[in-house]
Amino acid sequence: MRIVITGALGQLGTAMQAALAGADLILIDVPDWDITDPRQVSRMADLKPEVVIHCAAMTDVDGCARNPDLAYRINTFGTQNVALACQRAGAAMVHISTNEVFDGTATEPYREFDSRRAINPYGASKLAAERVATRLLTKLYVVRISWLFARGRPNFVSKMVDLADKHGQLRVVTDEVANPTYAPDLAAAVARLIQTEHYGVYHLVNEGYCSRYEFAVEIMKQSGREHVPVLPITSDQLQRPSTPPPFAPLRNTFGAALGITLRPWQEALADYFSE
Repeated sequence: MRIVITGALGQLGTAMQAALAGADLILIDVPDWDITDPRQVSRMADLKPEVVIHCAAMTDVDGCARNPDLAYRINTFGTQNVALACQRAGAAMVHISTNEVFDGTATEPYREFDSRRAINPYGASKLAAERVATRLLTKLYVVRISWLFARGRPNFVSKMVDLADKHGQLRVVTDEVANPTYAPDLAAAVARLIQTEHYGVYHLVNEGYCSRYEFAVEIMKQSGREHVPVLPITSDQLQRPSTPPPFAPLRNTFGAALGITLRPWQEALADYFSE
């Protein structure tokens, strides 16, 4: 199977390369490929992929809040270009989306079919991307994820470890809740999903959810830093450009129906630290 991976050098793109070892992979990323350039539509279509796994995105949530126009250009218009390339090549597309397409007012984890309403520019640009891709393609997998982490890339886990070592304590919010998702586990799930040709919307996250505070406490425990105090705070005590949805864990309903599930996030975190 010939598979194009956009954003191939990022956390998920790198994990996808390992999960799809043996496939005919074509890896694209900046600066050689700019998905916001409409001329790349023909260039990508000419690669004749069977599947395009679209990992490329502007994922700096605060950066999206500071520059919404750039967020829409990369996350929405860039996705439109990738979808048009898939349309032209007759390829299936895996669009990687986010739990931030939801507003976080739920009282239980969001299912794939629940109503979407983004409350920040990052989520809004990804929600618009979902809509664009859905309008253009029938051979489409929309895969929503949250709180992605992997070895060798900056993420919440590495940031907590670095801050703990630097300051000797942490201040972490208790009122932001979602699913930590380990990139290698997600990549393995996506690799299985594209074999099914069962197109649709999927929530592929590690099992279980927690607050940022609970996640940080577990990071300290598993990294041998139990002595580091983790102080609980609320979001109104932080000054940041973006407002994340307060309660936005995802429930894997449709992936589980296909037999595709991810292990508990605590087990995945243990693997992260054992690598």
